[in-house]
Amino acid sequence: MTRKIVIIEHHDELREDLASLHLQHQGFAVEWCQPFKGQNLRPADDALAGAVILGGAPNVDQMNRSPFLYDEVCWIEQCLKLDIPILGLCLGAQLIAHTLGARVAPHADGAEEFGFYEILPSADAPGFVPDGFLAAQYHGRGFEIPSGAVSLARGELFPNQAFRFGQKVVGTQFHPECTQAMWQRWQAFPEAPWDKPGAQSRDEQNRLAEATLARAGEWFIKFLDQLFPSTLSQSA
Repeated sequence: MTRKIVIIEHHDELREDLASLHLQHQGFAVEWCQPFKGQNLRPADDALAGAVILGGAPNVDQMNRSPFLYDEVCWIEQCLKLDIPILGLCLGAQLIAHTLGARVAPHADGAEEFGFYEILPSADAPGFVPDGFLAAQYHGRGFEIPSGAVSLARGELFPNQAFRFGQKVVGTQFHPECTQAMWQRWQAFPEAPWDKPGAQSRDEQNRLAEATLARAGEWFIKFLDQLFPSTLSQSA
């Protein structure tokens, strides 16, 4: 029987992110859900192979403005109780951190990361990312490392960049799922934070984009296969 992975979206996309593409390629039945449009998340059960929670504009520290996030938190709690693998990306990681009791908040100086920034492995996870690793970032909030979780990666402007809770739950502040086409669409958003402290210029982003996204994408594919092993990868 085909194993299912739920991908939670927070805005309309073309579903060409690397998580959606690769997990389908690996034989998973991918089911997208858009709670922001009123779609209900089906109760989690043991038949669920995993979940990916994507990024988006809503803010965890302003959940009253996006009440569907409360439902997502309840659903994450269900997955945690059932030991279902979960990957949170940007807002997704912040939701997992919040569910685990950690603080999510804006940068103290109002800074935002918008562009491509170096990610360093934490002392507790020296092999999590390779040397000189850069990744796409688009966020104005950051998370604290939840109690009981392990820090996996760090950055300069937002120190906490990734964590692992147990063996099957991972959150990254950065966007390894991002492709060149996605990034160009993000650059065109009317609300793109070009004028925020910490944001890179368009010229700097364009200079870094192609090589950065290609290398991060290669890393992400390997990471996905570790977190969500498929029958295809196991038999290869």
